[in-house]
Amino acid sequence: MVAACALCGFFAVALLPAQQAQEPATPDEDAPIVFDVTRVNVLFSVTDRRGRFVTDLTKDDFQVFENKKPQKVLEFTAETDLPLRIAILVDTSNSIRERFRFEQEAAIGFLNEAMRPGKDRAIVVGFDSIPEIQTELTGSLEDLSKALREMRPGGGTALYDAIYYACRDRLGKDQPLYKFRRAMVILSDGEDTQSLKTRDQALEMAQKTDVVIYTISTNISRRTTTGDKVLRYFADETGGLSFFPFKVEDLEQSFKNIANELRHQYNLYYRPEPLKTDGSYQEIDLRLPKRKNLEVRARKGYYAPVLP
Repeated sequence: MVAACALCGFFAVALLPAQQAQEPATPDEDAPIVFDVTRVNVLFSVTDRRGRFVTDLTKDDFQVFENKKPQKVLEFTAETDLPLRIAILVDTSNSIRERFRFEQEAAIGFLNEAMRPGKDRAIVVGFDSIPEIQTELTGSLEDLSKALREMRPGGGTALYDAIYYACRDRLGKDQPLYKFRRAMVILSDGEDTQSLKTRDQALEMAQKTDVVIYTISTNISRRTTTGDKVLRYFADETGGLSFFPFKVEDLEQSFKNIANELRHQYNLYYRPEPLKTDGSYQEIDLRLPKRKNLEVRARKGYYAPVLP
């Protein structure tokens, strides 16, 4: 059974193509996000205490709980070969001006390492006072690199809007959701001064579109800021990672770590019992009962669809 989730509607601050005026949504752009109400997909990583990836686990090693009730795993794959859909969100506000060029080149290096020709696609989004699309979803590394190099800093910060609309209007468009891996890499200080959407609205949209968020802080003060906490929140809730490179030289390694994780993931799905179709938030707890020395990193829940 398939249901449409009521996520459609194009808002005035929706992602704008760079250097172009906003136009009304076309029927394709305004199409609802659709997903199988009987399938919950969970993408996750497992590491040991030294942070090394563990890649030899099987379905029998795991237990899945939804709202503390055990669930039956129906399908399990390791080293998932699903096509990647990646969004690179780059803070172009004045707060990151000093090391902007290095960040651009590090992001280009990441895309070259993470993307597989003919299979994966990515989008570049810059955000200051509004989010702006620099490229549509594309597999062209040349176009992505050009878009990153042409970005210029300036203006305020609309981080939450950028997350919300990149998830809803771009990453969530390739259907069905479970046939793709969706990852977002945010390069920012985490401070938001301009968004119309709230932090929790942005997170909810990421969860509804199965997007794992990785964050790289541009804060080099060596003091934990409110923005750092926001970045960690997005990563923790979606099963991603947050990085805090204090030196520009460490930024490239943060991107390498993300690319490495994308190659060392597991994927499973289950059919929830009991099935909820009321739009409520359902908590997920993924455990390794016989391997308690290992850490599982996965999203903490999902929003049930709403049946018409």
